[in-house]
Amino acid sequence: MDLNFTSSEQAFRAEVRQFVRARLPEDISRRVLDGRLVRPDDFSRWQRILNAQGWGGPSWPKEFGGTGWTPVEQHIFDEECAAAGAPRILPFGLKMVAPVIMAFGTPEQQRRFLPRILSAEDWWCQGYSEPGAGSDLASLKTRAERSVGDAGEEYIVNGQKTWNTLGQHADWIFCLVRTDPAAAKPQQGISFLLIDMKTPGITVRPIITLDGAHEVNEVWFENVRVPVANRIGEENKGWTYAKFLLGHERTGIAAVGIAKREMQRLKDIARQETRCGRPLIEDPLFATRIAQLEIDLIALEMTQLRALSTRADDRTAGAQASVLKIKGTEIQQALSELMMQAVGIYALPYTRASTEEADFEHLVGPEYAPALASTYCNMRKTSIYGGSNEIQRNIIAQTLGL
Repeated sequence: MDLNFTSSEQAFRAEVRQFVRARLPEDISRRVLDGRLVRPDDFSRWQRILNAQGWGGPSWPKEFGGTGWTPVEQHIFDEECAAAGAPRILPFGLKMVAPVIMAFGTPEQQRRFLPRILSAEDWWCQGYSEPGAGSDLASLKTRAERSVGDAGEEYIVNGQKTWNTLGQHADWIFCLVRTDPAAAKPQQGISFLLIDMKTPGITVRPIITLDGAHEVNEVWFENVRVPVANRIGEENKGWTYAKFLLGHERTGIAAVGIAKREMQRLKDIARQETRCGRPLIEDPLFATRIAQLEIDLIALEMTQLRALSTRADDRTAGAQASVLKIKGTEIQQALSELMMQAVGIYALPYTRASTEEADFEHLVGPEYAPALASTYCNMRKTSIYGGSNEIQRNIIAQTLGL
């Protein structure tokens, strides 16, 4: 396999770079590049700009309104957007539930939901994890009992989801629910529902994370009525659709483009003069750590490109996604740790939320110091969500028969 980009791919990169430079709002890119809190409207604004260009679904096939780009073109697009400071495309609609709807949804569901995801009219969130069902997701207990109501057949949903990301802004949530409690195996008897967040009986309660931000939530369901028409695929077959979705999520978590941008940011910080007068980049030990991390990042990118060239039905595809998830999150955590260490105590006084309103001219220490500590704290979760890295190692071993 040739890992060099072709002339047409290089031309595509130039086209994407020119577009992003011309159309990405400066206030959004500044927040992203400074490591500050990205606002909900920033995500929606950028998605609308992309959609107007016909690029709203970078990984979608043309038949559903996407670009029809090759996996390598998608990789180039992600890399150029990240380098310019574009906000990360929210994955819950575009990269997680949309592929499930395309593959397993009815034509009516596809017509109803997919265009509104592209146009940023609907914000989606995920309802997978529960207090007793995180890495052991098959142990979920949220129940959906089928009944007949005034509007026809429906499910009555009761239960709790946790670690729900950005659900406070969401219009819809895709949920795994147990529809057959008597199933012989825990993976059986689970269904995949699409639920309107405005439905009576849904309560969203914030969880404030270590970085001081309201990013995740608990979501409670109390006698929530969901039309049977909002079920994806067959009843009790939701585990199949969940695994399909998780493969997309884990590959995206690697975030190679963002890691490359943060690597450059780390180098820029290390080149600044310290209180001792010598930049950290000239310290052999610190420079070695940067070099080792950059080698890992290059290897991760090569692995991702190799995975992109693999046929979708390759039996090792799940293992590849797990490898990308493990190494990608480890690199993200290491980058945030080195950046925080580079500024030392100047990173401590600020949370991600406080820097949103702070006057940067009056901050103590270097201008690049704010939010580094909160970014470090936030990055601790990456090796857990999407299936913990320990679980990913189990998947690799089982898939390869080790």
